[in-house]
Amino acid sequence: MTLSKILAMPLMLTALLTACTQETHDTRAAGTTLTNPGGIAIGGYDPVAYFTDSAATPGKPEFSTRHGEATWWFASAEHRDLFLQDPQRFLPAYGGWCAYGMAEGYAAETDPVNGWTIHEGRLYLNWDASISAQWNANRAALLERSESNWPTVNSQLEDGNATVYWHE
Repeated sequence: MTLSKILAMPLMLTALLTACTQETHDTRAAGTTLTNPGGIAIGGYDPVAYFTDSAATPGKPEFSTRHGEATWWFASAEHRDLFLQDPQRFLPAYGGWCAYGMAEGYAAETDPVNGWTIHEGRLYLNWDASISAQWNANRAALLERSESNWPTVNSQLEDGNATVYWHE
């Protein structure tokens, strides 16, 4: 084997691994609520701020609470207290999983900064801004499919056999 082929191997391996990550599923555990490896929901963003500030606002660990299987961070004690008064009002649809993916029958990670929409008083998260735009462009049909698919995908997430897509 020539030196140039040996030197090219790490680059080829990296390219192969990158392609596989995009095409296949990763081994992170997936629950009915999307969390990071530390168990924090929606990437540590404040779910209340989407409604009160119309913005994706980072939460802080000092203003956190546990709800369901996740820890939720808030930008302020006031936001945490609003959440505690009525969690269902602020929880993202489909446990924070991608609304577009849910319409297609699978769970996908979301971008809480660029891929969010509030529709009829409910927070919907999507893979990224582009997918969020597609979801919003055909929201009525996709929302109907998402709602129909959520019980099945939720059950699959609970059983550990859901199809799940992760960002790299």
